[in-house]
Amino acid sequence: MSDNPLRLGTRRSRLAMAQSGQVAEAVSQVTGRPVELVEITTYGDTSREHLAQIGGTGVFVTALRDALLRGEVDFAVHSLKDLPTTQPEELALAAIPLREDPRDVIVARDALKFTDLPRGARIGTGSPRRTAQLNAYARTHGLDIETVPIRGNVDTRIGYVRDGELDAVVLAAAGLSRIGRIDEVTDFLSVDTVLPAPGQGALAIECVADNASLVAALGELDDPFTRVAVTAERSLLAALEAGCSAPVGALADLLADGQIVKEMRLRGVVGTTDGTRMVQLSTTGPVPETYDQATALGRELAAEMLAQGAAGLMGERAQ
Repeated sequence: MSDNPLRLGTRRSRLAMAQSGQVAEAVSQVTGRPVELVEITTYGDTSREHLAQIGGTGVFVTALRDALLRGEVDFAVHSLKDLPTTQPEELALAAIPLREDPRDVIVARDALKFTDLPRGARIGTGSPRRTAQLNAYARTHGLDIETVPIRGNVDTRIGYVRDGELDAVVLAAAGLSRIGRIDEVTDFLSVDTVLPAPGQGALAIECVADNASLVAALGELDDPFTRVAVTAERSLLAALEAGCSAPVGALADLLADGQIVKEMRLRGVVGTTDGTRMVQLSTTGPVPETYDQATALGRELAAEMLAQGAAGLMGERAQ
């Protein structure tokens, strides 16, 4: 590879710029080349519609991929949960670095935790997945909440709480951590309460598949355990035939005995957004030795969920 700067395609949001900046520094260390950020506006950034209405899948990704294929950038950084589950042959998912905390979090007024919110509390989220699970938990535990659909960046969402329009908002821990605002979290939601989106907390570094030297260089940043885990999660999502706007959660935990990773537990959930009907299952087994094994694990759990009636629930989106 030459000494010319590598061009990294990124969305313009503060979060995207922060995580792309972190990847740029790592890539520069690996390759010895400077990396410059190229800001690209995606449809998901400009549309004011709720993600469930515009389809969710790919709305933050397509413009970046187009820039890669046109040769305008050398590689791109995505939030993995935004990627469609089908990978284009022309593009390589060269690296999935070590995952951040995958949990969802609450930012609430008066430093309240989720279970301490007052009756009738208004909780903002743009995610049918979060809506379904929060409502299901509230029904089960006798909480009285109202979920309110919102959009916007982190500042906008937290602003709804600061201005008193909402009692709380739900965000991803990883995003707040990457922009240095994790201290504003008032409650970390257990994955037993809300399973995250498949791939949440992980980044995807993508480049054109026929640039073998760049694929190899970026591959230095890959974390194999993270890749195995998210491969299983995304396989489950693909097998359920659901886009990322559907109320589907999944998480693969790597279970360790001391310092040695022994097993992987994959959990999946699908529910109606009002929380009245949920299918939640899990499976535990040896850590997959190949990505094909991880893919098979996701498909097997999805098949069990479909047998329990998951397909009927996925058609019931947020109104």
